[in-house]
Amino acid sequence: MLSQKVRISGVNTHKLPTISNARIQELFQKLEEGDPTARGELVRGNLRLVLSILKRFKNRGESIDDLFQVGCIGLLKAIDNYDRQQKVNFSTYAVPMIVGEIKRYLRDNNAIHISRSLKQLSHRVQQVREKLTKKNLAEPTIAEIANELQVEDEDVILAFNAAYDPLSLYDPVYNDSSDPVYIMDLISDQRQQPEYWLEKFALQEALNTLSPRERRIIEARFFEGKTQMEIASIVGISQAQVSRIEKVALKRIREHFQKEKNMGSPGGESSDD
Repeated sequence: MLSQKVRISGVNTHKLPTISNARIQELFQKLEEGDPTARGELVRGNLRLVLSILKRFKNRGESIDDLFQVGCIGLLKAIDNYDRQQKVNFSTYAVPMIVGEIKRYLRDNNAIHISRSLKQLSHRVQQVREKLTKKNLAEPTIAEIANELQVEDEDVILAFNAAYDPLSLYDPVYNDSSDPVYIMDLISDQRQQPEYWLEKFALQEALNTLSPRERRIIEARFFEGKTQMEIASIVGISQAQVSRIEKVALKRIREHFQKEKNMGSPGGESSDD
C-alpha cells in the first residue's frame, strides 16, 4: 500500500507524529526546567491538531499553506502561555487559540469590511425581529422593523445582509467525494443574454436622470465599493450629506425603473394610439 505524501508548507503530513497527553505534560516539565529541545517536540507533536482544525476553514479561497502557518503561530502562542497548574489538557487550551489566530488572519485579509455601526444595527435588527415575531406570531416586514427602530428601510436591508458571511465561489453545493460541484460551477455568464443588455441599458438611462454629483456618488458607492466617508472626502462634503444624496438618488432610480415597468406593462401607457 502506497503511503500518502501530502505536503503542507513543506511538511509531509502523513509522517507527523502523535503524542500522548502524558508525554505533553513531561515535555512541559522539561520546558520549565530549561530543556531547549522540549519546545520543538511539543510543536511537532501537535501539528496534527493544527491540521484537524484547518478542516473547519476549507473552501474559504485561502491557501492551505498560509492557514497552516497561521495555525502554527497559534500553536506556538498556546505552548508559550500554557499553565500546567490549571489542570486543563493542552489540546483543550490550544484549540481556541489556534482557531482565534486563523479567524483573525481571515478577518484581516478579507476584502469586505463591515463598519461597527452597521454590526450594531444588525444586532438591534435581529432583536426587534425576534420581538415582533413573538408579539405578532408572524415574520415582521422590513417596514415594520424600520419603524420600530426609527431608521430607513434601506438601513434594515443593509443590516440584514451584514449578518451573513459572504459565500465563497469554492463552497461545495454537492460533494460525492469524486466529483464535487461548487457554486462557481452553477454561475453562468449572463453577459451574452439579451436580458443583460436590456438591464444594462435601463440602468444607464436611470443614471442619466441624476445630477453629476448624484451620479458620481452612486458610481463610487456601488460600482467602486467606496464607503460614505471615503466619498465625502473625495467630493468635499460631510458623510451625512453623502448619505442624504445617496438616498435621494436611489429613490429617483427606483422611480425611473417603476415608470419603465409601468410603460411596458399591458395596462400601462403606450405611445401607440
